[in-house]
Amino acid sequence: MGVDQTEPEVPADAVGRRVSCGGERATVRYVGPVPPTAGLWLGVEWDNPERGKHDGSHDGVQYFTCRHPKGGSFVRPAKVSYGVDYLTAVQQEYQIDSEEVLREEISISSKKLKWLAVEERSLETLPSVLLTRSDVNGPGADGEIRKTTPNVQWLDLSGTLLSCWEDVSAISQQLDQLNGLQLSNNRLRFPSDPSAHLQAFGSLRVLVLNSCDLTWPQILECAPMWPQLEDLSVQENNITELQRPDGVLQSLKSLSLSSNPLVQETVLSIAALSRLEDLDLSRTGLSELRFDDAAPGSHTAMFPALRKLNLDHNNITEWSVVDELAKLCSLVQFSCRRNKLASSDGNPKTADQLLIAKLGGLEVLNGSKVHPEDRKGAELDYIKMFGEDWLKAGGGAQPGSEFTCQHPRYLSLIHKYGAPEEGELRKPKPFALKNQLLKITFVCPDDGERKPIEKKLPASMEVQKVKGLLYRLLKVPAADLKLTYTSLKKVGTEFEIDSDLKTLQFYSIEDGDQVLVRWS
Repeated sequence: MGVDQTEPEVPADAVGRRVSCGGERATVRYVGPVPPTAGLWLGVEWDNPERGKHDGSHDGVQYFTCRHPKGGSFVRPAKVSYGVDYLTAVQQEYQIDSEEVLREEISISSKKLKWLAVEERSLETLPSVLLTRSDVNGPGADGEIRKTTPNVQWLDLSGTLLSCWEDVSAISQQLDQLNGLQLSNNRLRFPSDPSAHLQAFGSLRVLVLNSCDLTWPQILECAPMWPQLEDLSVQENNITELQRPDGVLQSLKSLSLSSNPLVQETVLSIAALSRLEDLDLSRTGLSELRFDDAAPGSHTAMFPALRKLNLDHNNITEWSVVDELAKLCSLVQFSCRRNKLASSDGNPKTADQLLIAKLGGLEVLNGSKVHPEDRKGAELDYIKMFGEDWLKAGGGAQPGSEFTCQHPRYLSLIHKYGAPEEGELRKPKPFALKNQLLKITFVCPDDGERKPIEKKLPASMEVQKVKGLLYRLLKVPAADLKLTYTSLKKVGTEFEIDSDLKTLQFYSIEDGDQVLVRWS
């Protein structure tokens, strides 16, 4: 920490203000001396904790506190910028000196395109203002925004130097037509009286608050400010336990909670949002959803308007979760990519067919339209796939309750297409245990010193378990192993084994085949 004799004056309200320093954003937590050094220091908490060095303490003295143990630093006042008001930022972003434009006519930058558009229409007619990563710190002089950019409907203030909701409110209340507001990557202090800002956000329909370090109770605390809100995105925050939004957010049609570590038992706390049509729960760690108010095959009263649900990149492994989702009365679009839902044959296409068959109202799966022929094929295959189980459960119109719980749509599909014929059922071929075992020779073509290894393995064994066996035999990590096989029926051809979740049987590996083992 060096000494600078020409320090600028620090604003009286510096503590709590947002600053820019070396291209990074921070909040001022302390202003004052830090002995034994001379001069004034600012203690800042960085938005990006990796930029920091400590928790606000120096030589055993705690000057301020940080959420992150290494999220703080001391910097000289001359190193930081407190930003500019809204109108200055607009002029910096949208207006370039005309002589400069003439000098640089050959290079068409995005800023020049913005300037040309503004010249043609003027700031007064701008429908949107994009000030992403600008140094906006507040509204500026009273009433000037309303005079200068009165027709703004969409405002992007992501990653700015705004410090509190009162400042956002002071800007938005001068934009009578504002219906979309992007505030991601900000750190805003909460208003002492949220209801006092009803008028400022009265026409707001879309609000984006991604990566703002928010919890769900904090969002509910602010929610009275947004009485007409229809679309809320709060991705990548600190949202864990959800609570019922009683009396707030009741007009929401779309909600994204993606990339938050949710406590899954609390997800149903938002089930009473009666207008919610689109819910994104991707990357939230979910493994289960249950609607215990409804029996298998009937509809839940929860999420009554939900048409679109995204559960991508979660930990869903059980098909019972899909049966629970079938209870949603309005669900037509569903996405569940990158989960561990697998069919017994390990084929992803079979898993998709099961999803279509189990979710009778589905029109779009994983972004692809479900055509009538897709649905018919999936449902007929489903009937055949589980026909044997249906017969074992008693068949007819009243099979056992266990079967009904596992296959809530089965009886309605039989009603639709008729019961499966005996010859159509997918029965496992009866064979003795010794015939289930395949004699396989493992060969390492890139390692001439290793002798071939013979093993007898069940045809139903998954590739990942085969790799686990090879790890124990060869001491090579399973993740590094690449497998192919050759068959006596087609000498000279190598067939790729490209999925760890599929079985040896799936790849048609037979008794006496060779598996070639390579590693990187």
